[in-house]
Amino acid sequence: MNFSGKVVLVTGATGGLGPAVVRHFEEQSARVIAFGRSKESLDKQFPGDSVSKKACDLLNAEEVKQSVTEVLAENGRIDVLVCVAGGFDMGCTVYETPMEQWERLNDLNVKTVLNTCKEVIPGMLQQKSGKVITVGANAAHHGMAQMGAYCASKSALMRFTEALAMEVRTKGINVNAVLPTIIDTPDNRHAMPDADYDRWVAPGDLAAVIGFLASDAAKAVHGALIPVTGLS
Repeated sequence: MNFSGKVVLVTGATGGLGPAVVRHFEEQSARVIAFGRSKESLDKQFPGDSVSKKACDLLNAEEVKQSVTEVLAENGRIDVLVCVAGGFDMGCTVYETPMEQWERLNDLNVKTVLNTCKEVIPGMLQQKSGKVITVGANAAHHGMAQMGAYCASKSALMRFTEALAMEVRTKGINVNAVLPTIIDTPDNRHAMPDADYDRWVAPGDLAAVIGFLASDAAKAVHGALIPVTGLS
Protein backbone atom coordinates (compact mmCIF):
# COMPACT_ATOMS: atom_id res chain seq x y z
CA MET A 1 0.00 0.00 0.00
CA ASN A 2 1.21 3.48 -0.78
CA PHE A 3 -0.06 6.63 0.90
CA SER A 4 2.01 9.07 -1.12
CA GLY A 5 0.27 12.44 -1.15
CA LYS A 6 -2.03 11.47 1.72
CA VAL A 7 -2.18 13.44 4.97
CA VAL A 8 -2.56 11.20 8.01
CA LEU A 9 -3.33 12.50 11.50
CA VAL A 10 -2.54 10.15 14.40
CA THR A 11 -3.65 10.99 17.95
CA GLY A 12 -2.00 9.39 20.97
CA ALA A 13 1.17 9.20 18.90
CA THR A 14 3.56 8.80 21.84
CA GLY A 15 1.71 5.99 23.65
CA GLY A 16 2.18 2.23 23.40
CA LEU A 17 0.60 1.84 19.94
CA GLY A 18 0.98 5.31 18.44
CA PRO A 19 4.64 5.12 17.36
CA ALA A 20 4.01 1.93 15.37
CA VAL A 21 1.07 3.56 13.60
CA VAL A 22 3.11 6.64 12.77
CA ARG A 23 5.99 4.50 11.47
CA HIS A 24 3.65 2.39 9.35
CA PHE A 25 2.23 5.39 7.50
CA GLU A 26 5.61 7.09 7.28
CA GLU A 27 7.04 3.96 5.63
CA GLN A 28 4.15 4.11 3.15
CA SER A 29 5.16 7.66 2.11
CA ALA A 30 2.32 9.48 3.89
CA ARG A 31 2.60 12.97 5.31
CA VAL A 32 2.10 12.14 9.01
CA ILE A 33 0.97 14.54 11.71
CA ALA A 34 1.46 13.22 15.24
CA PHE A 35 -0.63 14.58 18.11
CA GLY A 36 0.81 13.94 21.58
CA ARG A 37 0.54 15.18 25.12
CA SER A 38 3.68 17.29 25.13
CA LYS A 39 6.32 18.70 22.81
CA GLU A 40 8.99 16.91 24.85
CA SER A 41 7.45 13.46 24.44
CA LEU A 42 6.88 14.05 20.72
CA ASP A 43 10.45 15.22 20.12
CA LYS A 44 11.80 12.24 22.05
CA GLN A 45 9.69 9.73 20.13
CA PHE A 46 10.07 11.35 16.70
CA PRO A 47 13.39 13.20 16.42
CA GLY A 48 13.98 15.16 13.27
CA ASP A 49 11.48 16.67 10.86
CA SER A 50 10.06 13.68 8.99
CA VAL A 51 6.94 13.73 11.18
CA SER A 52 4.95 16.89 11.86
CA LYS A 53 4.39 17.11 15.63
CA LYS A 54 1.76 18.97 17.62
CA ALA A 55 1.27 18.96 21.37
CA CYS A 56 -2.47 18.92 21.99
CA ASP A 57 -4.74 18.21 24.94
CA LEU A 58 -7.51 16.19 23.29
CA LEU A 59 -9.85 16.84 26.21
CA ASN A 60 -9.71 20.57 25.51
CA ALA A 61 -12.12 21.16 22.63
CA GLU A 62 -10.74 24.61 21.82
CA GLU A 63 -7.17 23.31 21.76
CA VAL A 64 -8.19 20.48 19.42
CA LYS A 65 -9.95 22.96 17.16
CA GLN A 66 -6.88 25.17 17.01
CA SER A 67 -4.53 22.25 16.33
CA VAL A 68 -6.69 20.81 13.55
CA THR A 69 -7.07 24.28 12.03
CA GLU A 70 -3.28 24.55 11.94
CA VAL A 71 -2.96 21.12 10.31
CA LEU A 72 -5.45 22.09 7.61
CA ALA A 73 -3.71 25.43 7.02
CA GLU A 74 -0.34 23.70 6.66
CA ASN A 75 -1.47 20.70 4.60
CA GLY A 76 -4.73 21.68 2.91
CA ARG A 77 -6.58 18.51 3.92
CA ILE A 78 -6.69 15.49 6.22
CA ASP A 79 -7.18 12.20 4.40
CA VAL A 80 -6.89 9.78 7.31
CA LEU A 81 -7.63 10.18 11.02
CA VAL A 82 -6.40 7.43 13.36
CA CYS A 83 -7.70 7.89 16.90
CA VAL A 84 -5.20 5.98 19.02
CA ALA A 85 -5.40 8.08 22.19
CA GLY A 86 -7.17 6.30 25.04
CA GLY A 87 -6.68 4.75 28.43
CA PHE A 88 -7.03 1.60 30.53
CA ASP A 89 -7.57 0.91 34.21
CA MET A 90 -8.33 -2.24 36.10
CA GLY A 91 -10.83 -1.17 38.72
CA CYS A 92 -12.77 -2.62 41.57
CA THR A 93 -16.34 -3.84 41.32
CA VAL A 94 -18.88 -1.77 39.44
CA TYR A 95 -20.57 -0.72 42.66
CA GLU A 96 -17.27 0.32 44.25
CA THR A 97 -15.75 2.13 41.29
CA PRO A 98 -15.40 5.86 42.04
CA MET A 99 -17.27 8.22 39.75
CA GLU A 100 -13.95 9.84 38.92
CA GLN A 101 -12.75 6.61 37.29
CA TRP A 102 -15.91 6.27 35.19
CA GLU A 103 -15.53 9.86 34.03
CA ARG A 104 -11.78 9.58 33.42
CA LEU A 105 -12.06 6.52 31.17
CA ASN A 106 -15.03 7.98 29.31
CA ASP A 107 -12.99 11.14 28.75
CA LEU A 108 -9.93 9.24 27.51
CA ASN A 109 -11.73 6.68 25.35
CA VAL A 110 -14.72 8.64 24.03
CA LYS A 111 -14.34 12.37 24.53
CA THR A 112 -10.89 12.50 22.90
CA VAL A 113 -12.31 10.85 19.78
CA LEU A 114 -15.43 13.02 19.75
CA ASN A 115 -13.43 16.24 20.07
CA THR A 116 -11.13 15.23 17.22
CA CYS A 117 -13.85 13.96 14.89
CA LYS A 118 -15.90 17.13 15.39
CA GLU A 119 -13.03 19.13 13.88
CA VAL A 120 -11.81 16.69 11.21
CA ILE A 121 -15.05 15.31 9.73
CA PRO A 122 -16.31 18.64 8.27
CA GLY A 123 -13.20 18.88 6.09
CA MET A 124 -13.63 15.30 4.94
CA LEU A 125 -17.24 16.03 4.05
CA GLN A 126 -16.13 19.04 2.02
CA GLN A 127 -13.51 17.05 0.11
CA LYS A 128 -15.93 14.09 -0.19
CA SER A 129 -13.37 11.58 1.01
CA GLY A 130 -11.70 10.38 4.18
CA LYS A 131 -10.88 7.48 6.45
CA VAL A 132 -11.41 7.35 10.21
CA ILE A 133 -10.11 4.48 12.32
CA THR A 134 -10.75 4.18 16.04
CA VAL A 135 -9.23 1.74 18.54
CA GLY A 136 -11.83 -0.15 20.53
CA ALA A 137 -11.22 -3.28 22.59
CA ASN A 138 -12.07 -6.91 22.08
CA ALA A 139 -12.82 -7.10 25.81
CA ALA A 140 -15.64 -4.58 25.41
CA HIS A 141 -17.85 -7.05 23.55
CA HIS A 142 -18.95 -8.17 27.01
CA GLY A 143 -18.73 -6.79 30.51
CA MET A 144 -15.84 -8.16 32.57
CA ALA A 145 -15.33 -8.22 36.32
CA GLN A 146 -13.24 -5.35 37.69
CA MET A 147 -13.27 -3.75 34.22
CA GLY A 148 -16.72 -2.15 34.20
CA ALA A 149 -15.61 1.42 33.53
CA TYR A 150 -13.12 0.39 30.84
CA CYS A 151 -15.52 -1.96 29.05
CA ALA A 152 -18.32 0.61 29.20
CA SER A 153 -16.15 3.36 27.73
CA LYS A 154 -14.75 1.20 24.93
CA SER A 155 -18.22 -0.17 24.17
CA ALA A 156 -19.46 3.42 23.89
CA LEU A 157 -16.62 4.14 21.47
CA MET A 158 -17.59 1.13 19.37
CA ARG A 159 -21.22 2.32 19.16
CA PHE A 160 -19.92 5.82 18.36
CA THR A 161 -17.89 4.35 15.50
CA GLU A 162 -20.86 2.46 14.08
CA ALA A 163 -23.14 5.50 14.31
CA LEU A 164 -20.63 7.84 12.66
CA ALA A 165 -20.04 5.27 9.92
CA MET A 166 -23.74 5.18 9.11
CA GLU A 167 -23.91 8.97 9.01
CA VAL A 168 -21.07 9.51 6.53
CA ARG A 169 -20.91 6.30 4.49
CA THR A 170 -22.63 7.91 1.49
CA LYS A 171 -20.30 10.93 1.65
CA GLY A 172 -17.11 9.16 0.59
CA ILE A 173 -15.93 8.58 4.16
CA ASN A 174 -15.14 5.22 5.75
CA VAL A 175 -15.28 4.86 9.53
CA ASN A 176 -14.15 1.62 11.15
CA ALA A 177 -12.54 0.29 14.33
CA VAL A 178 -9.94 -2.25 15.33
CA LEU A 179 -10.57 -4.29 18.47
CA PRO A 180 -7.28 -5.58 19.87
CA THR A 181 -6.75 -7.88 22.79
CA ILE A 182 -3.59 -7.24 24.83
CA ILE A 183 -1.07 -5.18 22.86
CA ASP A 184 2.60 -5.97 23.40
CA THR A 185 3.75 -2.69 24.93
CA PRO A 186 6.36 -1.93 27.62
CA ASP A 187 3.61 -0.91 30.05
CA ASN A 188 1.75 -4.19 29.56
CA ARG A 189 4.93 -6.22 29.98
CA HIS A 190 5.65 -4.36 33.20
CA ALA A 191 2.12 -5.00 34.48
CA MET A 192 2.15 -8.70 33.49
CA PRO A 193 5.78 -9.89 33.72
CA ASP A 194 4.89 -13.59 33.71
CA ALA A 195 2.65 -13.51 30.62
CA ASP A 196 3.43 -15.17 27.30
CA TYR A 197 4.15 -12.09 25.19
CA ASP A 198 4.20 -14.13 21.99
CA ARG A 199 0.43 -14.49 22.31
CA TRP A 200 -0.15 -10.75 22.44
CA VAL A 201 -0.76 -8.40 19.51
CA ALA A 202 2.41 -6.80 18.18
CA PRO A 203 1.95 -3.03 17.64
CA GLY A 204 3.28 -3.31 14.10
CA ASP A 205 0.72 -5.99 13.25
CA LEU A 206 -2.11 -3.85 14.59
CA ALA A 207 -0.76 -0.85 12.68
CA ALA A 208 -0.88 -2.92 9.49
CA VAL A 209 -4.59 -3.64 9.99
CA ILE A 210 -5.18 0.06 10.60
CA GLY A 211 -3.24 0.78 7.42
CA PHE A 212 -5.53 -1.54 5.46
CA LEU A 213 -8.64 0.22 6.79
CA ALA A 214 -7.09 3.54 5.76
CA SER A 215 -6.40 2.34 2.23
CA ASP A 216 -8.50 2.32 -0.92
CA ALA A 217 -8.67 -1.47 -0.60
CA ALA A 218 -11.14 -0.95 2.27
CA LYS A 219 -13.46 1.40 0.39
CA ALA A 220 -16.39 -1.04 0.78
CA VAL A 221 -15.89 -1.42 4.55
CA HIS A 222 -18.12 0.76 6.73
CA GLY A 223 -18.77 0.49 10.46
CA ALA A 224 -16.72 -2.67 10.87
CA LEU A 225 -15.34 -3.66 14.27
CA ILE A 226 -12.31 -5.75 13.33
CA PRO A 227 -11.02 -8.16 16.01
CA VAL A 228 -7.22 -8.22 16.18
CA THR A 229 -6.51 -10.91 18.73
CA GLY A 230 -3.09 -12.39 18.03
CA LEU A 231 -3.07 -15.76 19.80
CA SER A 232 -4.81 -14.55 22.94
